[in-house]
Amino acid sequence: MTGSGRAHDSGRASGDTTDPTDTTDSAPRRRRGRPARTEAAEGPGTREQILAAARTEFAERGYDKTSVRGIGKAAGVDAALVHHYFGTKEQVFAAAIELSFAPALTMPDAVAGGDEAGVGERMARFMFGVWENPVSRPALLAIMRSAVTNDTAAAVLRGLVERRLLHRVAGELHVPDPEFRVQLAASQLIGIAMLRYVVKMEPMASADLEEIVAMVAPTLQRYLTQP
Repeated sequence: MTGSGRAHDSGRASGDTTDPTDTTDSAPRRRRGRPARTEAAEGPGTREQILAAARTEFAERGYDKTSVRGIGKAAGVDAALVHHYFGTKEQVFAAAIELSFAPALTMPDAVAGGDEAGVGERMARFMFGVWENPVSRPALLAIMRSAVTNDTAAAVLRGLVERRLLHRVAGELHVPDPEFRVQLAASQLIGIAMLRYVVKMEPMASADLEEIVAMVAPTLQRYLTQP
Protein backbone atom coordinates (compact mmCIF):
# COMPACT_ATOMS: atom_id res chain seq x y z
CA MET A 1 0.00 0.00 0.00
CA THR A 2 1.29 3.48 -0.83
CA GLY A 3 1.81 6.25 1.73
CA SER A 4 -1.11 8.22 0.43
CA GLY A 5 -3.39 5.20 0.80
CA ARG A 6 -2.27 4.67 4.42
CA ALA A 7 -3.02 8.33 5.19
CA HIS A 8 -6.48 8.02 3.68
CA ASP A 9 -7.25 4.90 5.73
CA SER A 10 -5.89 6.56 8.84
CA GLY A 11 -8.32 9.41 8.42
CA ARG A 12 -11.23 6.99 8.23
CA ALA A 13 -10.04 5.09 11.25
CA SER A 14 -9.98 8.24 13.34
CA GLY A 15 -13.69 8.82 12.67
CA ASP A 16 -13.31 11.76 10.25
CA THR A 17 -16.04 11.21 7.65
CA THR A 18 -15.69 14.59 5.96
CA ASP A 19 -15.28 14.32 2.22
CA PRO A 20 -12.76 17.01 1.16
CA THR A 21 -14.30 17.07 -2.32
CA ASP A 22 -17.80 17.88 -0.97
CA THR A 23 -18.60 21.52 -1.77
CA THR A 24 -22.26 21.46 -0.59
CA ASP A 25 -23.30 24.61 1.28
CA SER A 26 -23.29 23.72 4.95
CA ALA A 27 -25.26 26.78 6.16
CA PRO A 28 -27.44 26.04 9.22
CA ARG A 29 -31.11 25.25 8.64
CA ARG A 30 -33.46 28.18 9.24
CA ARG A 31 -35.61 27.93 12.31
CA ARG A 32 -39.38 28.13 11.97
CA GLY A 33 -41.06 31.43 12.73
CA ARG A 34 -40.25 34.83 11.33
CA PRO A 35 -38.90 34.52 7.76
CA ALA A 36 -35.29 35.31 7.01
CA ARG A 37 -34.70 38.75 5.56
CA THR A 38 -33.34 37.10 2.41
CA GLU A 39 -36.80 35.63 1.69
CA ALA A 40 -38.51 38.99 1.32
CA ALA A 41 -37.52 42.62 1.20
CA GLU A 42 -38.96 43.62 4.56
CA GLY A 43 -39.29 47.36 4.72
CA PRO A 44 -41.59 50.25 5.66
CA GLY A 45 -44.01 49.54 2.81
CA THR A 46 -44.14 45.75 3.10
CA ARG A 47 -47.18 45.66 5.39
CA GLU A 48 -49.15 47.96 3.09
CA GLN A 49 -48.04 45.91 0.09
CA ILE A 50 -49.37 42.72 1.69
CA LEU A 51 -52.60 44.43 2.73
CA ALA A 52 -53.21 45.73 -0.80
CA ALA A 53 -52.64 42.25 -2.20
CA ALA A 54 -55.00 40.77 0.39
CA ARG A 55 -57.77 43.21 -0.53
CA THR A 56 -57.42 42.26 -4.19
CA GLU A 57 -57.32 38.53 -3.49
CA PHE A 58 -60.38 38.60 -1.23
CA ALA A 59 -62.25 40.80 -3.72
CA GLU A 60 -61.50 38.57 -6.70
CA ARG A 61 -61.59 35.13 -5.08
CA GLY A 62 -63.77 35.52 -2.00
CA TYR A 63 -62.86 34.37 1.49
CA ASP A 64 -63.00 30.61 0.89
CA LYS A 65 -60.72 30.54 -2.17
CA THR A 66 -58.16 32.99 -0.83
CA SER A 67 -55.10 31.60 0.96
CA VAL A 68 -52.23 33.14 2.88
CA ARG A 69 -49.86 31.58 0.36
CA GLY A 70 -51.79 33.22 -2.48
CA ILE A 71 -51.71 36.59 -0.74
CA GLY A 72 -47.96 36.28 -0.25
CA LYS A 73 -47.46 35.36 -3.89
CA ALA A 74 -49.56 38.31 -5.06
CA ALA A 75 -47.59 40.63 -2.77
CA GLY A 76 -44.25 39.19 -3.89
CA VAL A 77 -43.28 38.00 -0.41
CA ASP A 78 -43.01 34.71 1.44
CA ALA A 79 -46.19 33.44 3.11
CA ALA A 80 -44.36 33.43 6.46
CA LEU A 81 -44.04 37.21 6.20
CA VAL A 82 -47.82 37.50 5.84
CA HIS A 83 -48.18 35.50 9.06
CA HIS A 84 -45.55 37.70 10.70
CA TYR A 85 -47.45 40.91 10.01
CA PHE A 86 -51.05 39.74 10.36
CA GLY A 87 -51.25 36.24 11.84
CA THR A 88 -53.98 33.94 10.53
CA LYS A 89 -56.03 34.22 7.36
CA GLU A 90 -58.94 35.46 9.48
CA GLN A 91 -56.78 38.25 10.88
CA VAL A 92 -55.59 39.21 7.40
CA PHE A 93 -59.23 39.40 6.29
CA ALA A 94 -60.13 41.55 9.31
CA ALA A 95 -57.33 44.01 8.50
CA ALA A 96 -58.27 44.08 4.82
CA ILE A 97 -61.98 44.75 5.36
CA GLU A 98 -61.31 47.36 8.03
CA LEU A 99 -59.28 49.27 5.48
CA SER A 100 -61.91 48.74 2.79
CA PHE A 101 -64.74 49.64 5.17
CA ALA A 102 -62.94 52.73 6.44
CA PRO A 103 -65.14 55.27 4.57
CA ALA A 104 -68.29 53.80 6.18
CA LEU A 105 -66.72 53.82 9.64
CA THR A 106 -66.88 57.61 9.77
CA MET A 107 -70.70 57.51 9.63
CA PRO A 108 -71.12 58.09 13.42
CA ASP A 109 -69.43 61.48 13.03
CA ALA A 110 -71.73 62.39 10.15
CA VAL A 111 -74.83 61.25 12.04
CA ALA A 112 -73.85 63.22 15.13
CA GLY A 113 -73.00 66.35 13.16
CA GLY A 114 -76.41 68.02 13.11
CA ASP A 115 -79.84 68.30 14.69
CA GLU A 116 -81.69 65.15 15.74
CA ALA A 117 -84.56 65.87 13.37
CA GLY A 118 -82.39 65.11 10.34
CA VAL A 119 -80.49 62.07 11.62
CA GLY A 120 -82.39 59.61 9.40
CA GLU A 121 -81.65 61.52 6.21
CA ARG A 122 -77.99 62.04 7.15
CA MET A 123 -77.56 58.35 7.83
CA ALA A 124 -79.13 57.37 4.50
CA ARG A 125 -77.18 59.93 2.47
CA PHE A 126 -73.90 58.98 4.06
CA MET A 127 -74.24 55.23 3.60
CA PHE A 128 -75.56 55.40 0.04
CA GLY A 129 -72.85 57.93 -0.76
CA VAL A 130 -70.21 55.37 0.20
CA TRP A 131 -71.89 52.73 -1.97
CA GLU A 132 -72.23 55.10 -4.93
CA ASN A 133 -68.52 55.94 -4.83
CA PRO A 134 -66.81 53.92 -7.61
CA VAL A 135 -63.63 53.71 -5.52
CA SER A 136 -65.17 52.18 -2.39
CA ARG A 137 -67.95 50.11 -4.01
CA PRO A 138 -65.84 47.16 -5.29
CA ALA A 139 -64.38 46.59 -1.82
CA LEU A 140 -67.82 46.74 -0.20
CA LEU A 141 -69.19 44.27 -2.75
CA ALA A 142 -66.35 41.85 -1.97
CA ILE A 143 -67.01 42.16 1.76
CA MET A 144 -70.75 41.53 1.36
CA ARG A 145 -70.23 38.52 -0.90
CA SER A 146 -67.72 36.97 1.47
CA ALA A 147 -69.95 37.58 4.48
CA VAL A 148 -73.00 35.87 2.97
CA THR A 149 -71.05 32.79 1.85
CA ASN A 150 -68.68 32.14 4.77
CA ASP A 151 -69.43 32.04 8.50
CA THR A 152 -65.93 33.17 9.49
CA ALA A 153 -66.05 36.15 7.17
CA ALA A 154 -69.52 37.01 8.48
CA ALA A 155 -68.28 36.89 12.08
CA VAL A 156 -65.34 39.18 11.28
CA LEU A 157 -67.59 41.68 9.52
CA ARG A 158 -70.18 41.54 12.29
CA GLY A 159 -67.56 42.29 14.93
CA LEU A 160 -66.20 45.23 12.95
CA VAL A 161 -69.63 46.75 12.26
CA GLU A 162 -70.81 46.32 15.84
CA ARG A 163 -67.63 47.66 17.42
CA ARG A 164 -66.74 50.50 15.07
CA LEU A 165 -70.11 51.56 13.68
CA LEU A 166 -73.34 50.55 15.42
CA HIS A 167 -72.17 51.01 19.02
CA ARG A 168 -70.88 54.48 18.22
CA VAL A 169 -74.10 55.54 16.47
CA ALA A 170 -76.15 54.14 19.37
CA GLY A 171 -74.08 56.23 21.76
CA GLU A 172 -75.34 59.38 20.04
CA LEU A 173 -79.02 58.52 20.59
CA HIS A 174 -81.08 59.55 23.62
CA VAL A 175 -83.85 56.95 23.39
CA PRO A 176 -84.61 53.57 24.97
CA ASP A 177 -82.97 50.52 23.34
CA PRO A 178 -80.58 52.56 21.17
CA GLU A 179 -78.57 49.57 19.91
CA PHE A 180 -81.68 47.69 18.79
CA ARG A 181 -82.94 50.82 17.03
CA VAL A 182 -79.62 51.26 15.21
CA GLN A 183 -79.74 47.62 14.08
CA LEU A 184 -83.25 48.15 12.68
CA ALA A 185 -82.00 51.17 10.75
CA ALA A 186 -78.97 49.24 9.53
CA SER A 187 -81.22 46.43 8.32
CA GLN A 188 -83.01 48.90 6.05
CA LEU A 189 -79.77 50.22 4.60
CA ILE A 190 -78.19 46.79 4.14
CA GLY A 191 -81.34 45.42 2.51
CA ILE A 192 -81.46 48.25 0.01
CA ALA A 193 -77.72 47.91 -0.66
CA MET A 194 -78.12 44.19 -1.35
CA LEU A 195 -80.96 44.75 -3.83
CA ARG A 196 -79.43 47.79 -5.52
CA TYR A 197 -75.72 46.96 -5.70
CA VAL A 198 -75.33 43.20 -5.23
CA VAL A 199 -78.47 41.57 -6.67
CA LYS A 200 -79.17 44.59 -8.92
CA MET A 201 -82.90 44.08 -8.83
CA GLU A 202 -85.01 46.50 -10.84
CA PRO A 203 -86.43 49.05 -10.36
CA MET A 204 -84.28 49.45 -7.23
CA ALA A 205 -80.99 49.14 -9.14
CA SER A 206 -81.71 52.07 -11.45
CA ALA A 207 -83.89 54.20 -9.18
CA ASP A 208 -82.83 57.78 -8.57
CA LEU A 209 -80.83 57.99 -5.35
CA GLU A 210 -82.68 61.10 -4.20
CA GLU A 211 -85.96 59.22 -4.48
CA ILE A 212 -84.59 56.35 -2.39
CA VAL A 213 -83.31 58.73 0.29
CA ALA A 214 -86.61 60.59 0.41
CA MET A 215 -88.54 57.35 0.95
CA VAL A 216 -86.23 55.62 3.42
CA ALA A 217 -85.16 58.60 5.57
CA PRO A 218 -88.49 58.90 7.46
CA THR A 219 -88.33 55.20 8.36
CA LEU A 220 -84.78 55.57 9.66
CA GLN A 221 -85.83 58.67 11.58
CA ARG A 222 -88.65 56.75 13.27
CA TYR A 223 -86.34 53.92 14.23
CA LEU A 224 -83.68 56.22 15.65
CA THR A 225 -85.59 58.95 17.46
CA GLN A 226 -89.35 58.46 17.83
CA PRO A 227 -90.98 56.81 20.87
